[in-house]
Amino acid sequence: MTQQSVKPGTTADDAGAGTRVPAGRSRLDRYFHISRRGSTLAREVRGGVTTFMAMAYILLLNPLILSGKDVAGDTLGQRALITATAFAAALTTLLMGVVGRVPLALAAGLSVSGVLSSQVVPQMTWPQAMGMCVLYGVVIMLLVVTGLREMIMNAIPAALKHAITMGIGLFVALIGFYKAGFVHQGESTPVSLGPAGELAGWPVLLFAVTLLLILMLQARGVPGAILLGIVTGTAAAVTLNALGVVDPRQWANGAPALHGSAVSMPDFSLLGQVEFGGWGQAGAMTVGMIVFTLVLAGFFDAMATVIGVGTEAGLADGRGRMPGLSRALFVDGAGGAIGGVAGASGQTVFVESATGVGEGARTGLSSVVTGLLFAACLFFTPLTAIVPGEVAAAALVVIGAMMMSQARHVDWADRATAVPVFLTVVIMPFTYSITAGVAAGVISHVAVRTAQGRFREPGPLMWSLAAVFLVYFALHPIEGWLGVH
Repeated sequence: MTQQSVKPGTTADDAGAGTRVPAGRSRLDRYFHISRRGSTLAREVRGGVTTFMAMAYILLLNPLILSGKDVAGDTLGQRALITATAFAAALTTLLMGVVGRVPLALAAGLSVSGVLSSQVVPQMTWPQAMGMCVLYGVVIMLLVVTGLREMIMNAIPAALKHAITMGIGLFVALIGFYKAGFVHQGESTPVSLGPAGELAGWPVLLFAVTLLLILMLQARGVPGAILLGIVTGTAAAVTLNALGVVDPRQWANGAPALHGSAVSMPDFSLLGQVEFGGWGQAGAMTVGMIVFTLVLAGFFDAMATVIGVGTEAGLADGRGRMPGLSRALFVDGAGGAIGGVAGASGQTVFVESATGVGEGARTGLSSVVTGLLFAACLFFTPLTAIVPGEVAAAALVVIGAMMMSQARHVDWADRATAVPVFLTVVIMPFTYSITAGVAAGVISHVAVRTAQGRFREPGPLMWSLAAVFLVYFALHPIEGWLGVH
């Protein structure tokens, strides 16, 4: 891909300002800098459609992850979740296009949704959990406005940032295997293959076939491989169900079939279902740790994705600066709050935006196209609801595999680096807790550096985080010592 030549000390837009552009440009061209960035209207539209195709799977996966019961035993309706997911993705992506004016699309972050389903709702209700999303979104916006994001980014070592992404990848993959019935809680072992050491039923077999199909399509470099795999798996599921091959009771979320019209009005019943307060039973320490974990889950991946995709698009200079960076990061932070209010979990920038860039997208107009396509999905919820959970779960495993690619950035020969990374990565899925993995990584990093006589290297912020996480791990004995019940 050919990138723009940017002189040191200038942004890509500054460099483009002095280049010759066609006279009589349209208002659309001037606003999004289409000609200035060497793009065309056709490329922007094609890039926006490609990005949508690459990330449309979130309409299926997010409802699957958020399908559990909260502390009160309540669940969120599937169609309402699909509507909320599409609405939040449409709104935040349109904002990114119009305000940030960069080719980045947003949707519900799988890492954030994973934290909500595994760590938050066992301790509070869904409306309260969505309130936590609003809080973490506000925190990220404050970090952007105050400039504290640079301090935090500089404090946490790059290896640990990669480890957090990898650990979340394994965590997401475990959720996919479990949701599909591929992995069960064993009778004599912690986990097992299927319910009794073997796979049982057509749905889990269809999961395995769909997983292999997506991986094969990706290996061939087929655009939209995840979505194509899900569509193919769903078609096979509908066919098997219609022929009576599969017992309808074997499907985890009901038989895959279209009931009524393919088009329906959106179900906005989750919109505005947010509660602040009432967290007394969870405890102030737990609430603080949850917000901190959500910030970690949503903030660092977004920062890396924004810079990575911007560089790929030729918008960033040699020091990683790009036009609209602060605006883009602010919209990403606002996505946490918007997703909470919509009932869809926090929204974050998707790395799949790079697929649109690969098709020529260079401006926010492509994000506008992607956002409009998500908005159109609001009226096709019945079609989306046909997808079996077992088929959608295959995409979770694929996403987990993609997130594990961060391992290439880790110096495994350096024990001081490898040990904290290893603990971060494995403890997340082994404990079913993202917070526990992050805590183990931070504490072990500080401990290893101290053992090497490099105790000043982590810095005050990392030492503070390590102290907080030590309290987190020792919370139960501390409460017993203080007589708190």
